[in-house]
Amino acid sequence: MKGLYLATFGCQMNERDSERIAGLLRGLDYRLTDELGDADLILVNTCSIREKAVSKLYSALGRFKRYKELNGAIIGVGGCVAQQEGERLLKKLPYLDLVFGTNNIHRLPQLLKYIEEKKKRLCKTELTTEAEPEESFICGDTQGRITAFVSITRGCNNFCSYCIVPYVRGREVSRKSGYILSEVKRLAGKGVKEVTLLGQNVNSYRSDDGVLFPELINMISSVDGIKRIRFTTSHPKDISEKLICSFIDNKKLCAHIHLPVQSGSDRILALMNRGYTRDDYLNKVGRLRELIPSIAITTDIIVGFPGETEKDFCDTISLVEKVGFDGMFSFKYSRRPMTRAADMDGQIDDQIKSDRLSVLHKVQKEIAFKKNKMLEGSTVEVLVEGSSKKNDDELTGRTPCNRVVNFPGNIDFVGDIIKVKIKKAFSNSLRGELLN
Repeated sequence: MKGLYLATFGCQMNERDSERIAGLLRGLDYRLTDELGDADLILVNTCSIREKAVSKLYSALGRFKRYKELNGAIIGVGGCVAQQEGERLLKKLPYLDLVFGTNNIHRLPQLLKYIEEKKKRLCKTELTTEAEPEESFICGDTQGRITAFVSITRGCNNFCSYCIVPYVRGREVSRKSGYILSEVKRLAGKGVKEVTLLGQNVNSYRSDDGVLFPELINMISSVDGIKRIRFTTSHPKDISEKLICSFIDNKKLCAHIHLPVQSGSDRILALMNRGYTRDDYLNKVGRLRELIPSIAITTDIIVGFPGETEKDFCDTISLVEKVGFDGMFSFKYSRRPMTRAADMDGQIDDQIKSDRLSVLHKVQKEIAFKKNKMLEGSTVEVLVEGSSKKNDDELTGRTPCNRVVNFPGNIDFVGDIIKVKIKKAFSNSLRGELLN
């Protein structure tokens, strides 16, 4: 057997892609290892959404270089930075053997065979609108896991002015509903209880045979063994009434939606090419909470977008306070190549972006803590995922609203949905006790 060291940066889509990579390479006798010294192959699955992620890649490759010198390890880069930089990576890094783009994961076994046999460096980054071979999706070791990601779309058609995704993952392509359903059935057969459906914009899913996203959710809910369904990420402009009603009609669909708003200013939303206004977003949130009062709503926000004034930022803060998000991923605007925003006037000073981000973090932390605090004394249903990261003697799991709960309990409960009474709230998690 040969050792594969696989480093993954970025989003859940990248995590799922890395699972596919590991599964595909088992056919070449590669097995995952956490020890770089045991690696015959070192792969980095990259993210290019923010500049910091690109810097992280170069730092990692600098560390990995010595293992090529020590034991002749093949070094490869995949993912969004690979797609973005292509041949330039091979020119910058003479010790790099392989660059493979986001649409070429299924070709990885053939690419590695070529490098091993020909002793030549290789770059493969063609984008295509063709669906990837279905067999490349069913690879991956999920035995013993309780949750799993299932990719349903690839790419994006929205072209938000700050976002590089359409350029590095291509135009949107939906997998066939029958293939997705077959994958979920296989996962359920291996003990998976919860699936998260993945896509840059899952709401716009449409299979060749006309199946839309709410219908796909209903198909998956019919699979025996699957107890919970989640999805990410949603685009606010594509949230339909039918999808909103799915949270009521489908008992397996968790009452949580990740709905990136990005800004609370109409002027900035227009510059971002988001396709909705502040009021549009608030109306969607209002409808969700009208029908599903317990639903958890999380979001993404960018501060310091080109031209963002203090008033624009205050509009974002007021929206955050008005909505009361259950959770948030927030970032400083990062100038990305190929995007329209990179060439916009009014680029914001980094210190101003940092100051605004600190204010936003403080506001959201208080909101999240208050929401969690309200759960103290209540009883919640938790899908037990395994041992707690910080304490092997405790269990951890998530509520339908995606809140993390840690509590003392027997490992035999893993995979079960159990009732837990919340004793203590924190900003990012809850602590509870198992009810008999």
